[in-house]
Amino acid sequence: MAARSHTDDLRLAHVLADDADSLTMERFRAQDLHVSTKPDATLVTDADVGVEHGVRRTLGRARPRDAVLGEEAGSSGFGPRRWVVDPIDGTHNFVRGVPVWATLIALMEGDDVVVGCVSAPALARRWWASAGGGSWTGKSLLNAKPCRVSDIKEVGDASFSYSDLGGWDHIGRLDAIVALTRRCWRSRAYGDFWSHVMVAEGTVDIAAEPKLALHDMAALAVIVAEAGGRFSGLDGRAGPLRGNALSTNGHLHDAAMAFVGHFPDDDGDGGQDDGGSLHELGARRRGPGDGSGGSS
Repeated sequence: MAARSHTDDLRLAHVLADDADSLTMERFRAQDLHVSTKPDATLVTDADVGVEHGVRRTLGRARPRDAVLGEEAGSSGFGPRRWVVDPIDGTHNFVRGVPVWATLIALMEGDDVVVGCVSAPALARRWWASAGGGSWTGKSLLNAKPCRVSDIKEVGDASFSYSDLGGWDHIGRLDAIVALTRRCWRSRAYGDFWSHVMVAEGTVDIAAEPKLALHDMAALAVIVAEAGGRFSGLDGRAGPLRGNALSTNGHLHDAAMAFVGHFPDDDGDGGQDDGGSLHELGARRRGPGDGSGGSS
């Protein structure tokens, strides 16, 4: 199920996820859960800190030469291999008792993600992938089925998942998101990791978020790509390094870029990368809507 060169790393990612699941499920909905606010106004719990500490401790024994980047403790170590960890993606859901949260674990070699594992124990779901080894979902390496993106080719037939609207308003793309929701067959704000793993398994066709950190995206990027989809920034450049994300089944990537494409350094009158041009946005949005309005 995994490319030979990354089999041991993928197995280790599952061990790390198993340990994280034990801690997070013990603290989920705990009456004595400790919650504090970070300088960026996001929440952190004792579970976030505990998971990342545990991951770092295990990696220190199992992969002492690898670097680590975590949401809570930042970067440590040096070298071409770097583990990227989000101890709880969806901390606000975790705090409120909503079961949509996950631990994200990735291994990068240079700028390339070669292993990704997303574990959502409250949903009893896990997704993982390795470069060249395909994308999978299941309870374990031995109890899994392959993930494949959908074959939807028209925006009017697509299901679109987005994050909260405030972030889109902040980057000046709120009207574009609304326009895309009107063109799509269905739209829902599943948010966080869930939007992107559903793209990988073919239950959602387009997912986009306006602001993300590397730890939010690294594991998701390889899972979507190995499922046959595309994962890029809003500037159309592939991978998780752009500070935002668009994931699709591949067929719809350029069409989605025409709505959500965001090029902060562009003056608005030219195209960039492979996502179409900003000049084309207005014309595409003014086109006749197919599947306008949401469906239940």
